[in-house]
Amino acid sequence: MNMQVKPEELEVGYNIPAMVGMDEADIQTPCLVLDLDALERNIIKMGQFAKDKNMRHRVHGKMHKSVDVALLQEKLGGSCGVCCQKVSEAEAFVRGGIKDVLVSNQVRDPAKIDRLARLPKLGARAICCVDDLANIADLSAAAVKHGTQIECLVEIDCGAGRCGVQSTEDVVAIATAIDAAVGLKFAGLQAYQGAMQHLDDYQERKAKIEIAVAMVAEAVAALKSVGLECDIVGGGGTGSYYFEGESDVYNELQCGSYAFMDADYGRILDRDGNRIDQGEWQNALFLLTSVMSHAKADKAICDAGLKAQSVDSGLPVIFGRTDVEYIKCSDEHGVIADPDGVLKVGDKLKLVPGHCDPTCNVHDWYVGVRNGKVEALWPITARGKAF
Repeated sequence: MNMQVKPEELEVGYNIPAMVGMDEADIQTPCLVLDLDALERNIIKMGQFAKDKNMRHRVHGKMHKSVDVALLQEKLGGSCGVCCQKVSEAEAFVRGGIKDVLVSNQVRDPAKIDRLARLPKLGARAICCVDDLANIADLSAAAVKHGTQIECLVEIDCGAGRCGVQSTEDVVAIATAIDAAVGLKFAGLQAYQGAMQHLDDYQERKAKIEIAVAMVAEAVAALKSVGLECDIVGGGGTGSYYFEGESDVYNELQCGSYAFMDADYGRILDRDGNRIDQGEWQNALFLLTSVMSHAKADKAICDAGLKAQSVDSGLPVIFGRTDVEYIKCSDEHGVIADPDGVLKVGDKLKLVPGHCDPTCNVHDWYVGVRNGKVEALWPITARGKAF
């Protein structure tokens, strides 16, 4: 456990929401609950897809921030390692036993570069992204200082409009400089098209990724022409993995939300026009909440407000119910429309968060449930690791 308390000091309702062996009905709210059957099914399914396509799957740890979940993805889904967005996040996974970590981001601050260069001393492969020649000397100096190796991916902006270079010439220039730098190793390309992941229409997503694939294929060919091979050509998310999987260009997927699913991702459509949370993936993550007041006849008030979730991608959806609707929230309260007065104080509801990643980051624990019993209590290991 990564919490600075002794196991005997853990107390339900104070610093943990449940104990292993408890009835699901006794879990304290609000908290994050994992349907272990659904979680395992999702992990196995994505792992099989990657295997069938002869690809690696590097799971995105920023989504769940949990060593326990990452280890389960390794065990059941055959994942090759973890993507992180921050060095401290990567270090939390390495300390927890993950041996292959990619900071799928730029690392520029000297103190952060120093910590990145020390990760191999903990027995891990350490990889980061580069999109600026000026970054290379700093990374090299840190690796030399610690007697380690940092592997580097050149990041291509293939449509997300954030980090990354946009020309093949820049890709080759940066890759060549990495290859020549002491303590560094050119490992390949990072090309994640993040801007299209949540586009509802399948064909619209496909059109966007086809542009990305063409850019990446051109870069791979140009690198090969100067003698540089790509061990990793990485990208792919929950909204696009099948496109990268069929591209014959990408060899490593970086999906995250597929394991938990959230309301925003659930709305996007597959090739047959069906929502992806109605067949392709199952909802495995829930924000469990309790009705705490029903003083108004047509509305119930629950204990999951803004401090228990992120609503940047929309309000949560009440799982398995059409008769009630979560319609508004403030710091500590959620307002649920209950036109027929079917809810009562003490009732528990499962909310599907609008956006799982930032919602998970405001909790300390996952409560794993199977057959009505608490089977697992997992700390959210990298919660708050934003450095």
